[in-house]
Amino acid sequence: MSQSSWLTADNQTTLSPGFPERMVILDVETTGGKAGYHRIIEIGLWVVEQGQLVDSWQTFINPERSLPLKITELTGITRHDLIDAPTFADVADELWQWLQDRVLVAHYARFDYGFLKNEFRRIGRDFRSKPLCSVKLSRRLFPECKRHGLDYIIKRFDLTIENRHRALDDALMIYRFFVQISLLHDKNTVKQACRDLIQATTLPIQLPPEQVADIPSAPGVYYFYDNKDRLLYIGKSVNLKNRVLNHFSQDHSQRKDFKLHNQIAHIDYQRTPSDLGACLLENQEIKKHLPVHNIRLRRVKRMFQICLQDDEKKYGKIHIKPVAGDQLPDNDNHQFGLFRTVRHASEYLRQMADKHQLCHRVLGFESSTRGRQTPCFRFQLKRCAGACCGRESIQQHNQRLQKALTDTQIRDWPWSSAVLIIEQDPQDSDMTWLHLIDRWIYVAALTAVDEVTDYGYFLEAQYVNGVGPVAASNPIQSDGFNLDVYHILTRFLGSSYPQKLHGSLHIVPLNFIHTKQD
Repeated sequence: MSQSSWLTADNQTTLSPGFPERMVILDVETTGGKAGYHRIIEIGLWVVEQGQLVDSWQTFINPERSLPLKITELTGITRHDLIDAPTFADVADELWQWLQDRVLVAHYARFDYGFLKNEFRRIGRDFRSKPLCSVKLSRRLFPECKRHGLDYIIKRFDLTIENRHRALDDALMIYRFFVQISLLHDKNTVKQACRDLIQATTLPIQLPPEQVADIPSAPGVYYFYDNKDRLLYIGKSVNLKNRVLNHFSQDHSQRKDFKLHNQIAHIDYQRTPSDLGACLLENQEIKKHLPVHNIRLRRVKRMFQICLQDDEKKYGKIHIKPVAGDQLPDNDNHQFGLFRTVRHASEYLRQMADKHQLCHRVLGFESSTRGRQTPCFRFQLKRCAGACCGRESIQQHNQRLQKALTDTQIRDWPWSSAVLIIEQDPQDSDMTWLHLIDRWIYVAALTAVDEVTDYGYFLEAQYVNGVGPVAASNPIQSDGFNLDVYHILTRFLGSSYPQKLHGSLHIVPLNFIHTKQD
């Protein structure tokens, strides 16, 4: 359908005054679904002023990369259409003018907006907008309909389109959909719906706005669910509301982020006294429920350590060995680090070798048929100090190796026995959790300080009397040694430990009961 035929008076229909006065209805075609990687290949837009179509603009864009065959099959756009087309940088000024001081309208607006924002970012411009999503508007005004994709809207209103999956034609269908809205809904209904959606433009399509409004600005863990109550994602923050809203303000430069955004239909949360409780609870909940979109913090059945042994010629021999995932390894002068996979351990070793100019051949990463005294490949790149060819002694090399590996060793427990961590939100006296920790292992969540005696410890009366009743139930469970819990605890209990975070933390050293009896 030609652009000129749709700008004639016969086909012109004024939209409801409930719509924004100045709009740009836009659609983009792209090389794929990842805004941070894929590129725009076509832009089409229609300009609406006071409810009427007043102008349009369309251009192919040279993506400066290959065009996937599946995109050609979907859109009909070929590489011959793009080879002589302008780049995005070439049309950026003109496009910028079309977008200024107008409400951006698109179907699944976060997708189009994400691509525009990333394209402008690549040329050093910060494009910001509050788009109006026609999918959300369809859901708001036609809740009885189950599907709101553009194909379903075209079918629902018996619209005619000549070139589906072409930018200008698809954008025109949004305008014609707005015509149908104008015929079926009064001005105030349309105006209120548009106003609400523009203000809450970053919220997922299926998520009721009141659920976000109910989230507190406090520490805790949040849960994203889809419309079938399937758990999608678990996260934590010292400010739940800000963190959740931050999820929805992202540009979805990754396809998985865009997919998650469109799946979210329900949010739940659990308060914690401070960031410590949030970190521990998030770790536990991810391992327990295995949400679809969480990869980090999942349970590991075994871990891996780097082991150093000397051979008869005193060359430092390194190998990686597995250790049980639920047991705290003993510190050993020849065993270092804890890693989730062999690959993580190997990557760390190679990075460490380059950083400290350690020899890949001596470490066993590189073999040679020319003997020990010939330079290795890294020496030629000036990333090896020369243990392979006599520029430094093997003893000097191994001393630097030992020192570099020492940084990965399990940290010594700073106390002679267990400690009780009293975690309390200073703004809410009912939000107090008690954590019993011993040698980086989470032993138990307590409901009262005198429960430490059940685990063979006692604390002085001054601490017992100084802590009120614990009103909030602490859901953290003991699970033996856990690498993620270890990293959380070293962050909070290390030498740089801050005495106050979002809430207040107090560390109370405990004594063994038999010490008291002596």
